[in-house]
Amino acid sequence: MATNSTFQLFSSSSGVSGFFDSSTETPLPPPPPPVEVLSSEVSLNVKCSVEPVNLEDGLTLLKGRVSTKEVFGLPNSDLVPGVYEGGLKLWEGSLDLIKALQAEVQNGHLSFSGKRVLELGCGHGLPGIFAFLEGASAVHFQDFNAEVLQSLTIPNVNANLSEKLTPSTSKDASSDIVGELRFFAGDWSQVHQCLPHANKKEKDLSCSSGHSPHSGYDIVLMAETIYSISAQHNLYSLIKKCLSHPGGVVYMAAKKHYFGVGGGTRQFLSVVEKDGVMAASLVAEVADGSSNVREVWKLSI
Repeated sequence: MATNSTFQLFSSSSGVSGFFDSSTETPLPPPPPPVEVLSSEVSLNVKCSVEPVNLEDGLTLLKGRVSTKEVFGLPNSDLVPGVYEGGLKLWEGSLDLIKALQAEVQNGHLSFSGKRVLELGCGHGLPGIFAFLEGASAVHFQDFNAEVLQSLTIPNVNANLSEKLTPSTSKDASSDIVGELRFFAGDWSQVHQCLPHANKKEKDLSCSSGHSPHSGYDIVLMAETIYSISAQHNLYSLIKKCLSHPGGVVYMAAKKHYFGVGGGTRQFLSVVEKDGVMAASLVAEVADGSSNVREVWKLSI
């Protein structure tokens, strides 16, 4: 476990080239248009079973399980780029992220109370669910596929938060709002168009003039989102459109290297460093010997 070490991948004279080199990746089909998925639009014809996930300090969350074939008509697969981006699988980085968030809260480095939270590439939505349990005033879940939100995310949120949810919790309800849960589908290049706290244009985060101190999301969460080099430009641009300034933070869990596809924390963080707007610090490292080294990073302005 590593904690709060400052990250600098390259010196100014390193000569490492390029922000994003996606020349070797196959062009993807046009993405579906971004859309808000209401909690009432849960899929009724897909069976979603749940099982417990035991985390640290007695925390137990529920994870849903649905069939990729039943939802998408595809054989069980991690992902099909541009069609299905793996949202039905519970990736280990999501659990790494929750454990790191638990430690940050316990150490007094993070509070979700009253905060606006956005989880990108949410899938099961467990980090966002944890944020809501910790007192976030609004949690918005984003995934590439509306089908993932309808068949897995929304049922999983309901299963985990059934005792806390009231008729006022979702946007399509009519009572006083206690805590807001909303769901958005779309590609990172376009989904900002329907995210309520995202700017339509990328913010200049290097200065605070001209921006409301309350605009944007206070905390952005993401796990296993940086495997594709070709998608990283849109992801990083979306983060800068969404993050509140000053004070907004990003917590990112990912593998150090995604072998065979080129992405990974080192590659993505080199982009962050070269942009010069956000600083990165290592929150946690998981090297269990059974898989690729995994890390959790904090990005801040």
